[in-house]
Amino acid sequence: MAPFVSLSLLLLFLNHPLLSLSTNPEGNALHALRSRLSDPNNMLQSWDPTLVNPCTWFHVTCDSNNHVIRLDLGNSNVSGTLGPELGQLQHLQYLELYRNEITGKIPKELGNLKSLISMDLYDNKLEGKIPKSFGKLKSLKFLRLNNNKLTGSIPRELTRLTDLKIFDVSNNDLCGTIPVEGNFESFPMESFKNNRFSGPELKGLVPYDFGC
Repeated sequence: MAPFVSLSLLLLFLNHPLLSLSTNPEGNALHALRSRLSDPNNMLQSWDPTLVNPCTWFHVTCDSNNHVIRLDLGNSNVSGTLGPELGQLQHLQYLELYRNEITGKIPKELGNLKSLISMDLYDNKLEGKIPKSFGKLKSLKFLRLNNNKLTGSIPRELTRLTDLKIFDVSNNDLCGTIPVEGNFESFPMESFKNNRFSGPELKGLVPYDFGC
């Protein structure tokens, strides 16, 4: 009788719905994000970790293969931090987290999102440096990091992003010089204003260069 009971318990354990999430890295990544965020408006209420995949969750869009391609949490009144788990969303094309109260540093693991087309993190309270790993986002067309508390310089690695059409880092605390390679020479000066950049091309936009 004892072996039968042990086998039954084993089968019950293996088929427990909570374990289904462990086979889905994208579901794991989003559930980890939820655990880092405070959600007073219950925007993430549908993010049920017992489901096989997150494609039925609100604010998550999947393709025909059940891969997560959009995360839309812009203007959702969430707060907290971002973690390295987001780098597991290998098929993500749109990361929309703008106009929230997100703090902390931008994870360098976001540079693993090779399919990313748009990253909107503007109007938060993010700090620290812009990750150099963003230079690997070859499909990126829109990168908006304005209205945060970012410091340091603009990584030269970003000049490798030949598809980049929109780049906005205004209203941060960045310093150094603005790259002139690649697409950067075509970006308007408004995209860089209210930082501490140096260089004659910024005369009139910043009162003084304090160094970097």
